Amino acid sequence: MNTDLKHGLLTDKILRVFYDVYNELGHGFLESVYHRSLVLALQSVGLTVRSRVDIPVWFRGNQVGHFVADVLVEDCVLLELKAARTLDSSHRAQLLNYLRATEIEVGLLLNFGEKPEFKRLIFDNLKKRTRNP
Repeated sequence: MNTDLKHGLLTDKILRVFYDVYNELGHGFLESVYHRSLVLALQSVGLTVRSRVDIPVWFRGNQVGHFVADVLVEDCVLLELKAARTLDSSHRAQLLNYLRATEIEVGLLLNFGEKPEFKRLIFDNLKKRTRNP
């Protein structure tokens, strides 16, 4: 268990559920199938889950765009789901942008590809405040 990491216990629980879903379904389905399955599985272990979360992007006090994040767990961990051959830098950048645009500091990039894989990203709010005067 990762008790030393920010939201470590929660991310461990999420990852256990991710692997359970992957082991039950295997690879080859559309991302939407994994999305719905993961949401159901996370809820079944008692976690609060929001799906398709709107994330506004602000610039100098004006909303200039928005993202739609896949899943938010317990209002503190963003999940970005993929069903790709492998994760690449664009997937990581996408999740990092979501973290930059919100007060959420922890994100998990979960890939339901040929082999299950994940990346844990952190962008703490102190860094966000120093970048945005």
